[in-house]
Amino acid sequence: MHRKQRSTERSVAYYTTAEGKEKKKIQNGKRVQSGVGPGAHPAVTGALQFHAGMVGYVAMVASLIEGRDVSEAEILQMLVRAMRQHSMARRRRMDYVVAQLKKNGP
Repeated sequence: MHRKQRSTERSVAYYTTAEGKEKKKIQNGKRVQSGVGPGAHPAVTGALQFHAGMVGYVAMVASLIEGRDVSEAEILQMLVRAMRQHSMARRRRMDYVVAQLKKNGP
């Protein structure tokens, strides 16, 4: 039970920060949205800068490869998803733990 309480406390502390409130707003917005539009995640895509011409080019190439229309919004969504991958996936668990201990201390 102690672990659950600490988890809840950490969660409450995070979601009261400005960053946490913004993330929660995005998460809640995902439930409301029925489809992906050009302004689907302005806060997320606004933080990342993608060259508009390159996004259009990638959308065209993806359309040719897949044999269907691929919108720029789909490409942006894919890029945002790819760019926010956690670093733990690229490292062994032990390396991740050691890095966190060095960063935050015991």
